[in-house]
Amino acid sequence: LLLIVVFAVVQAVRPLPTPTLKLTAEESVSFEGGKPTMPWPGEGQAAMDVNGIGTFGTSGDQKPVPIASIAKVMTVYLILRDHPLEKGKDGPKIPVDAAAQKHYETGKPANESVVKVTEGQKISQYEALQAVMLPSANNVAKLLARWDTKSDSEDEFVAKMNKTAKELGMKNTHYTDPSGLDKTTVSTAEDLVKLGRAAMENPVFNEISRQPSYVDLNGDKQKNFFGLIPTVAIGIKTGTTTAAGGNILFAAEQVVDGKPQTIIGATLGQYGDNGVANIDEVTRVTEELIKAGKGALKSKKIVKKGDVVGQVDDGMGGTTPVVATKDVSAVGWSGLTVKLELDTEKGKTPPHSAKAGTKVGVLSVGDGKGGAVEVPVALQSDLSEPGLGAKLKRVG
Repeated sequence: LLLIVVFAVVQAVRPLPTPTLKLTAEESVSFEGGKPTMPWPGEGQAAMDVNGIGTFGTSGDQKPVPIASIAKVMTVYLILRDHPLEKGKDGPKIPVDAAAQKHYETGKPANESVVKVTEGQKISQYEALQAVMLPSANNVAKLLARWDTKSDSEDEFVAKMNKTAKELGMKNTHYTDPSGLDKTTVSTAEDLVKLGRAAMENPVFNEISRQPSYVDLNGDKQKNFFGLIPTVAIGIKTGTTTAAGGNILFAAEQVVDGKPQTIIGATLGQYGDNGVANIDEVTRVTEELIKAGKGALKSKKIVKKGDVVGQVDDGMGGTTPVVATKDVSAVGWSGLTVKLELDTEKGKTPPHSAKAGTKVGVLSVGDGKGGAVEVPVALQSDLSEPGLGAKLKRVG
């Protein structure tokens, strides 16, 4: 009898297991209809997706190819990552060295993309980033690389570019210079979409990427080489060389249900009918892709407010349903399947007891890559600690 009493007391005071949150709704929902046909280019390669939603797919063989000045996107991304700027601030003044001036003097007659700078001048970090992104200044890209690493060589910066590419999951990318002039700087459309997505999350990069022009420190107006800005696209970067052909990494927006959706894509290796690297051809192809992507986007209601989407499991046989606190509509296109995931808020676990209506987690709808639609979930009824009977029967 004593052993029974001791057992009962031990069972009653044992720590309760941590409650868990489980999804009971369907794990995925599909948009009706067949997948839309994209006007992929007939040559080269391309890729396009929508942040937090999914991918429209790819075209061409996704093998590493020269990317020309699109390499500068990584350069600017790294400068802003390691030397952050607040919006509205110009940042530090960067001394122009002799190498940057000489590069301008030799590059200009050779029709290389360069911007006039003179040794001894000081260019703000913000303007230097504009020079690299809009008129695609090779000499300023290299200047930034030397400034960042406090070195006369760009090698250390290039090593950082390759390290960051790996961190972003760009498995088929290799940089050999910060400007992209080297034909040995290579990537794929698929990889560049990953970079574009990361870069556009930086507010200053996003701001500069949208600009059609700026006036430089010499009073000259510098235009953005990306002619689809701001009417069709909101960024990002063009790149054209004989080895690379015409290339564009692009971002565009489409408002669906009052919310802007960001399309990120890349078109590489465009030459046109005459077989010559052609910025007009890649611009035409990119515009068609953007328009098709925008036109395909639509909204679908996935979950209604009050729908049971999951449950809190107390680990001892008891469950309490949880419901969506708002309607959940996902943006996508015909044939797309979106995933539903139910998770607790960061750093929190479901309580052992709580009143009905208590928020205990978050339902997300998307592709699992970030930017998903999220809505809190709450208890449909009161959540109570397991009773004495459940505690006594516990064997685990």
